[in-house]
Amino acid sequence: MDGSGWRPVKRTRTFEDVLAQIERRITEDGLTAGDRLPAERQLAEQLGVSRSSVREAMRVLETLGVVSSQAGRGPDAGAVLTSRPDSALTDLLRLHLGLAGLEMREVIGTRQMIEQWAAAQAAGARADTSALAAALAGMDAAGSAEEFVEHDTAFHCAIADASGNRLIAAIMRSLRDSMRIYSVEAVRRLGDTSILRADHVRILAAIERGAADEAVAAVSEHLAHAYPSLFT
Repeated sequence: MDGSGWRPVKRTRTFEDVLAQIERRITEDGLTAGDRLPAERQLAEQLGVSRSSVREAMRVLETLGVVSSQAGRGPDAGAVLTSRPDSALTDLLRLHLGLAGLEMREVIGTRQMIEQWAAAQAAGARADTSALAAALAGMDAAGSAEEFVEHDTAFHCAIADASGNRLIAAIMRSLRDSMRIYSVEAVRRLGDTSILRADHVRILAAIERGAADEAVAAVSEHLAHAYPSLFT
């Protein structure tokens, strides 16, 4: 990446201007995951700002999962663009849940809307269900609530993946990861997971048959079984 596309930024709100410039270059240059940004010193010179301003902007972008900063010289210098939207969303959702900024009812309601849509899309497309079947087998072999939730999460994330929408898949992963501790508690309270297994079998079967309406209904009933206090 040469320096011809960078514009000196305004001295006011330098930090935000640096972020805006980086975003603009990513868009205009068609940069993707794996591409490298200029080194900190070079970027500061091209933008006409201090290295501390560039460093601050990079810290924010790294926190958001947009770049991965690493030390290096020459061609190895500069942050590398990454693609971890689910990681950033997970961190934000977990923080808001911890601060009681979001209620569990809101999280589960959002998950219900997303997963019903994803299941309908997967069924309509007759998507590959091998990942769902593998997760179901993992749940059958689980020896603890934590292990069950691990495979349960894989099952529901696989539904989102099967929808073909990467943003939906990222949001679903962030929702599930941020509420993992609550999911484990729900499984422990339930004790017998046979009803959840039956729900998973129904969801899988509906998607395999291409029965979108049945898949939607099965997802809704499954969440009601897992979180009964939120559906009364």
